[in-house]
Amino acid sequence: MTLSDSVSGGLESHIPLLHDTVDGSVDYKDRRVHRSSSGGWRSAFFIFGVEIAERFAFFGIGLNLISYLTGPLGQSTADAAANVNLWSGTASLLPLLGALIADSFLGRYRTILVASVIYISGLAFLTLSAMLPSLGFSDCKNPNGVNSCSSQLQVILFFFSLYIVAVGQGGHKPCVQAFGADQFDVQDPEECKAKSSFFNWWYFSLCAGTIFTLFVSTYIQDNLNWALGFGIPCIAMVIALVIFILGTRTYRFSMERNEQSAFVRVGRVFVIAFKNWRTTSLSIAVQAENCGTLPHQSSQQFKCLNKALVSPDGSREYGEVCSIDEVEEAKSVLGLIPIWATNLVYAIVFAQISTLFTKQGVTLDRSITGGFKIPPASLQSVMGITIVIFIPIYDQILVPVTRKFTQNPAGITMLQRIGTGMCLSVICMVTAALVETKRLHTAREHGLIDNANANATIPMSIWWLVPQYVILGICDVFTVVGLQEFFYDQVPSELRSVGMSLYLSIFGVGSFLSSFLISAIDKASGGEGKDSWFSNNLNRGHLDYFYWVLAGLSFVEFIVYLCFARSHVYKERTEHECVSICN
Repeated sequence: MTLSDSVSGGLESHIPLLHDTVDGSVDYKDRRVHRSSSGGWRSAFFIFGVEIAERFAFFGIGLNLISYLTGPLGQSTADAAANVNLWSGTASLLPLLGALIADSFLGRYRTILVASVIYISGLAFLTLSAMLPSLGFSDCKNPNGVNSCSSQLQVILFFFSLYIVAVGQGGHKPCVQAFGADQFDVQDPEECKAKSSFFNWWYFSLCAGTIFTLFVSTYIQDNLNWALGFGIPCIAMVIALVIFILGTRTYRFSMERNEQSAFVRVGRVFVIAFKNWRTTSLSIAVQAENCGTLPHQSSQQFKCLNKALVSPDGSREYGEVCSIDEVEEAKSVLGLIPIWATNLVYAIVFAQISTLFTKQGVTLDRSITGGFKIPPASLQSVMGITIVIFIPIYDQILVPVTRKFTQNPAGITMLQRIGTGMCLSVICMVTAALVETKRLHTAREHGLIDNANANATIPMSIWWLVPQYVILGICDVFTVVGLQEFFYDQVPSELRSVGMSLYLSIFGVGSFLSSFLISAIDKASGGEGKDSWFSNNLNRGHLDYFYWVLAGLSFVEFIVYLCFARSHVYKERTEHECVSICN
């Protein structure tokens, strides 16, 4: 072998190393990372493990919370329901604060670590609060009936711990998913395809953790011990933190840039555009052409923000005008608002799973062989099982098939995916309305309308409710996963935790809107009297009317969504990202 051959061979051996590095990413020691030894599914599996453990911990508290409030803490049903709704809504909105801290100060990795410690602390205090009666901290020695006695110390410690958990979850939830998606390099064609699959398998992990909770944690809490029922979620979060730390060496971290915060850049565009509100479209075009700052033709939405490209006096001093990229960035953020707003009705439909759907199940025949009765709330597992089954079908069958026709690595676009789920939600509510009509007809046939026992069992199997749970599970695979990917992808890279928190806030606001809508209709249809749609005696109520209302609202929402989706302009790719995803 000649010297030249040796040199050539040596250079060739180093060329893959040059191509193997991932632009814009470093490892935990701020060194350039190699594609072959970092990120991708290698890191995603750690993230999936964290999500399963965290969801087990969160739902280990939330799914059976009303039972603890009305049982050991002795609260009334109304007070307990109000407390559950308040905590649930707060837990859904706190991710906005957690994401703001992560994207502006700590970064996603450090925020996850801090949030996990807070999370574990809250769960530990929660477990301690459940142990207080056995330690002698109780206001009475011989509690009778369903409700138990609790000390003031126990109540204070419980609610303090509960909201500490909400704070921890608020920092943990938006950052883990965004950090997991960060492990895929959109400049690489294969990783770009894998990134879309990541959101599918992420939701798969979330539902797997929830199903596990339904079968394990709730049983322990109802039949064994509440302290143990809260202690196991605490252990699960410790495991989640350990799993997350174990993956540190494989993670890719976004390279810090010495530039303005994305919050500052986006905010400055709105401020300057507002200052230039008197500027006409003609003067914008003339001045922008003279300065060479014509906006990109692909972004024709929100033209009012183009006023930030120029100044009234024609000056070009920094702070008086914005660059094209900054304006396009602001437009991409503003473009999220219509999509966010047109998914609120879907969130209202989603909120019925653990409330009215379950209430229907209480009145139906839940018997199985051997005298065992299905708990009404356990039907929620049908939805989770549907998601767990359908996600692999979607990812491994539907995506490859549609990819051949659309040439899109994700099969269909993000907005098409969201819209498909919204359309199916209309079918879900129509199905629920028809089933409820059947239930009321059966109750009338058997003379149970005015039965003294308002919750008398109707001779109709609970399995009639399964279709609406199954359809809503399929809806989630389309809409919820699509929303996750959309709100991650369509924000500046530095604001992706905020994007995920915006997606989560849809369901928080939807929960509040659901409560408001039910309260308003209840008063309008007769209050708590026999004529109310939500009568305590469901056989005299009309949940079917409410479901028809939701079906109509969902249809109107879908039409409005189509109008916004058709006019939506995807974020301009400036980092050679997988452009075909947005076509």
